[in-house]
Amino acid sequence: MSNALRHFAAFGAAVVMFAALAAGEGSAWAMAGKWAANDHVSMRIVSAVEGVGDRSTLRLGLQFKLQPGWKIYWRSPGDAGYPPKPSWRESKNLAGIEVHWPAPERFSIFGLETLGYKDEIVLPITARLVRPGEPLELRASVDYLTCKDICVPYNAKAAIELPAAPAAPSALANMIDRYNDRVPGAGARHGLAIERVAFGPAGDGIAIRVEATALEPFTRPDLFIEGPAGASFERPKVAFGDAGRRAVLTVAGGGVTPASFEGSSVTLTLVDGGRAMEEVRVASLSAGPLPTIQGVSMAPSAMAPSLAVILLLAVLGGLILNLMPCVLPVLSLKVLSAVGHGGKEEAEVRIGFIASAAGILFAFFVLALVLVALQATGMAVGWGIQFQQPVFLAVMGVVVTLFACNLFGLFEARLPRAIADFASRHGDSHSLAGHFLTGAFATVLATPCSAPFLGTAVGFALSRGAGEIFAVFAALGLGLALPYLGVAAFPALATRLPKPGRWMVVLRRILGIALVATAVWLVSVLAVQVGDEGALGVGALLVLIVVAMAMRKISGSWLGRHAGKASAVLAVAAIAASLVAQPPGSVGRKALADAVWEPFDKAAIPGLVAEGRTVFVDVTADWCITCQANKSLVLGRGDIAAWLASDRVVAMKADWTRPDPAISNYLAEFGRYGIPFNIVYGPKAPRGVPLPELLTSGAVRDAVTRAGGAVRLAKQ
Repeated sequence: MSNALRHFAAFGAAVVMFAALAAGEGSAWAMAGKWAANDHVSMRIVSAVEGVGDRSTLRLGLQFKLQPGWKIYWRSPGDAGYPPKPSWRESKNLAGIEVHWPAPERFSIFGLETLGYKDEIVLPITARLVRPGEPLELRASVDYLTCKDICVPYNAKAAIELPAAPAAPSALANMIDRYNDRVPGAGARHGLAIERVAFGPAGDGIAIRVEATALEPFTRPDLFIEGPAGASFERPKVAFGDAGRRAVLTVAGGGVTPASFEGSSVTLTLVDGGRAMEEVRVASLSAGPLPTIQGVSMAPSAMAPSLAVILLLAVLGGLILNLMPCVLPVLSLKVLSAVGHGGKEEAEVRIGFIASAAGILFAFFVLALVLVALQATGMAVGWGIQFQQPVFLAVMGVVVTLFACNLFGLFEARLPRAIADFASRHGDSHSLAGHFLTGAFATVLATPCSAPFLGTAVGFALSRGAGEIFAVFAALGLGLALPYLGVAAFPALATRLPKPGRWMVVLRRILGIALVATAVWLVSVLAVQVGDEGALGVGALLVLIVVAMAMRKISGSWLGRHAGKASAVLAVAAIAASLVAQPPGSVGRKALADAVWEPFDKAAIPGLVAEGRTVFVDVTADWCITCQANKSLVLGRGDIAAWLASDRVVAMKADWTRPDPAISNYLAEFGRYGIPFNIVYGPKAPRGVPLPELLTSGAVRDAVTRAGGAVRLAKQ
């Protein structure tokens, strides 16, 4: 057995966690201009496309990275400061340009209210070309103010050149899309609505009251108001009603008299975490002060859940994840881990299960690290998105195949010699290696599944910064590891099992079949990404790995003597094949296999609802086992399947098997970063009624009733 194969098996679980990152890297820097940097801010121009193609408009962005504590200002800076002011006069083939402003943060200091950005921001840009199809030279001279304890004005120059080449999406397109999604627009995009606005006098100034509703309860809503020149506005006072789904925001304004404010145009920007909307109203003042609002109060339930609450939900979600179908293939390793300790000393059992828990926590840490790195590059992030990457699927196929070979007794995986020598003085090196890898492997296979509480915790983490991501993923890992830690705390649960014997050989063979089935499933998902031919090629190489390992059992076999080296070469070839295979030109094969389902079309939903029809959206993927379980157990059975097929219901399937920024952005609108995700739209719920991750027929019926569809499901 070669050292190369031993090392590959020992470290395979860590390698696969980085596969998605490696697959996502591309020529990002080619579509970005040079940084214009000073002591406080770095700025450059980035592009969402690699060439101008035949387009008359292009999507770009003005990216700022700020040192800790420093900020720049929004288009309406508040009580002090001024926003970035770019000049594009030196550009070539540029007919016009529009800068879009993502929703800002509020900074309160010494009684002053300012609005702006910290850490990093991309201002999305729409550029119109004079001559479509010809190269664009975009050159900006930007005046901006950056402040911390002091304020420093700067002028910086930035440039980018886009060639006369196809307008294929660049590696930075997702980053620009992510910030563009934060640009306030129509409220329906994020499930927000401004129902009523009232203007009234308040002494020498004015008062504005805004009543807003939200599909999902408000967390920490804020309101930014832009009015006539000279007007200034304080932080709003907020009250809640309807279990947090209604918010009343009252703002005091000054700098203008009620008479001069009358008839002016007022821009209202409502922000709630990652959700934002914008409306323009004409001020029409009431005769007297604004009346008291009934039925609203400062509702603690409407406030954003604290990090402590989210961490508790993450622990519960990780614990429940042990029962999800994605983790079932690893059940073989769990079972063997338990029965292998029958009759052993309690200390040995304890250290083995602690090693498994350590493997789980390590894998979650690496997964969080990868997601933070992807988020920093502007790429779409989410729970289970690594299954969208062919190279990840190929590496996972190799690792699962090696685990299956191990269970069939074709080889044994051991730690490298240096680690094994150390472990031999503190326990069984083989046992520690196996248990650690079992934990890491369980984590990797758990990611295409969702569970109650998991979506809330992951959504909270991925909509925030690196600190929250690491904290939440550590809590998820703790939850998944709790059964192992439980056995470590009470080792008698394992030591009282029957001692290993010949019956374990049969058990290993049976459980190895589960891993073979997992490898087949991985290859079937890979077929959606790279096509049938590419997937068959990878599958054939995995079979050859098994053949090479099996030859070790034949005395005198040349291939058996070199099985380790041959398997390593075959593994590398399988991974390389996934990289060079050409993806199919259409969406996944299963995306529209059922005639009931139509392709997802977000723009068509409002019109369909206006016609009185009910729209059911299923965001799914071939690699999402929870999605397939929902369809098999709920959506594809009985009266619910018949309801989806009825004339007044439109069933839309959003296939996320392969990366799709439109679907990623759609999920982000609801604070979701993983699947399954299902939502029902109807006349009574034009903004939709989201469903839980694990569907039940009762949950679907309740959502349909709330949506008020023309065709309803009867209670059973």
